[in-house]
Amino acid sequence: MKISVFLSCLLILSVVVVCQGGGLRKQFYRKSCPQAEDIIRNATQKHVLSNPNLPAKLLRMHFHDCFLRGCDGSILIESTANNTAEKDSIPNLTLTGFDVIEEIKTEVEKKCKGLVSCADILALAARDSVSFKFNRPLWEVLTGRRDGSVSLASEVFANIPSPFANFSTLIQNFKSKGLTVHDLVVLSGGHTIGVGHCNLFSNRLYNFTGKGDQDPSLNPTYAQFLKTKCTSLADNTTTVEMDPKSSFTFDNDYFVILQQNKGLFQSDAALLTDKIARNIARELVNSRVFFTEFAQSMKRMGNIEILTGTKGEIRKKCSVINS
Repeated sequence: MKISVFLSCLLILSVVVVCQGGGLRKQFYRKSCPQAEDIIRNATQKHVLSNPNLPAKLLRMHFHDCFLRGCDGSILIESTANNTAEKDSIPNLTLTGFDVIEEIKTEVEKKCKGLVSCADILALAARDSVSFKFNRPLWEVLTGRRDGSVSLASEVFANIPSPFANFSTLIQNFKSKGLTVHDLVVLSGGHTIGVGHCNLFSNRLYNFTGKGDQDPSLNPTYAQFLKTKCTSLADNTTTVEMDPKSSFTFDNDYFVILQQNKGLFQSDAALLTDKIARNIARELVNSRVFFTEFAQSMKRMGNIEILTGTKGEIRKKCSVINS
């Protein structure tokens, strides 16, 4: 009897181990490449020192990667003569920082050839760049992702949340990725760093309903300020801080200005059109609550449709699918 019970327990334990091995986990590279996370962190910090815009760029890139085919590094793949990749779709044309990820990959490859995925490098670099000024990781990144081998520009519009989206469209988009209204509001807080291009919000200034009008939900004083930066609907090169006067500081100020109707994009303002989302945004004005919730939502986002185990590949170069 004791032997049969022992064997049953052993079988259950084996199943649990196999199941856990198929997903992400802490320090996935602890045995295969113990230096991996240190190499990625050190290389990322070196780049942030010379480019304070990098945290916003890598955070956005990670977001765009996860929302299309999951967090598989497919956003990093270059187009070929036979395929237009994600990065060359209109919503992704303003993404930058690809060279940084490729350089970090090169550093990792010198120590651990063919072992660390580009998807994990991007997830870790996004976290480490945002965390740099805090001298501690702001959220936990579980690792073990493998790289995808499909990257299609034609799939981008249907998957990446649009800055022009209303609340119902946004919540449906997040729901399709297994994320909640809570995640939608919390992750929108990423707009506390970085800039937005005029053409992504100038309709709110000059032609909101197609009648040459201004978005009535936009703070009038803020709208006048934005008009001094974006002088026409045709301007697609000028950028404006998403969080005025605080675009390099990762904090909860996004939710402070949101309450003042100073959210830059229509998708920001949309959060105030739903009672539940509005209440969540109000709670996130508390800095401690924001940092706690952002860490949890980033962890959930990093788990979207991941490739693990024998699925996918470990790319030799992040920009090129293995031949």
